Amino acid sequence: MLALFRGLAYAALFIGAFLVFVPGRILARVGIQQVEGIGAAQVLGLIVVVLGLALAIACVLTFAVIGRGTPAPFDPPRALVVAGPYRFVRNPMYIGAGTALLGAALFYRSFALAGYALVFLLITHLFVLLYEEPHLRRVFGESYESYLRTVRRWIPTWRS
Repeated sequence: MLALFRGLAYAALFIGAFLVFVPGRILARVGIQQVEGIGAAQVLGLIVVVLGLALAIACVLTFAVIGRGTPAPFDPPRALVVAGPYRFVRNPMYIGAGTALLGAALFYRSFALAGYALVFLLITHLFVLLYEEPHLRRVFGESYESYLRTVRRWIPTWRS
């Protein structure tokens, strides 16, 4: 239960910083304070944001319950997590966060925010390649190698 509370606290800090604060500064910088009206782009953008955040939260819950840890690199899961969203793709949390950012860009019709989302995804890709995957290989060994062979990094593998 403690892992769940830690995971939710870290997720709230991450979401607050990278999905709320920074995008808010970007929108303010380009002069977007609020949307002019609610139209199809805003409704679709909101749906995309909710789906992205739901995926990210599902990942936090999976890390806490299955992995007995959190998504934070300084408080990682104690067990390799290959269940929940991780059954289909190796980095669903980053996909969820990036999706939420792209949904916000659509909601606000902001190219600057879309650019931030793409930079966010590029940085997370580099983080995965340069830190996460080598670290997980060292910590979980053959079980992680087996996972690498069966589940793709960014494109979901749809299997039952």
